[in-house]
Amino acid sequence: QVQLVESGGGLVQAGGSLRLSCAASGATFSSYAMGWFRQAPGKEREFLATINKSAGGTYYADSVRGRFTISRDNEKNTVYLQMSSLKPEDTAVYYCAAARLNRAVAENRYDYWGQGTQVTVSS
Repeated sequence: QVQLVESGGGLVQAGGSLRLSCAASGATFSSYAMGWFRQAPGKEREFLATINKSAGGTYYADSVRGRFTISRDNEKNTVYLQMSSLKPEDTAVYYCAAARLNRAVAENRYDYWGQGTQVTVSS
């Protein structure tokens, strides 16, 4: 069982930056690939990025590639999402999730989810 807690959300102006954190507990963090998703009001949850168990590989959705960076610190049991050049359309609840397999993109590949953190980008 893995517990995930996101933090770092908030209100930011368009063009600004924000870093989200997701702290994991309850299991060996390095045994899981980690991902970030988001869900805007009235929309389905959207895959953003994933990072391999050893932090040796990352993969991004086209919508955020070049603006968002996923990273992890296995010593601190934490995964991060650095977001820059934020746009109003990035407004959503952001979720981190843990998967047993690397390069997981689909939601159903993820076994554990955090409760989400709100990010609001003003124009």
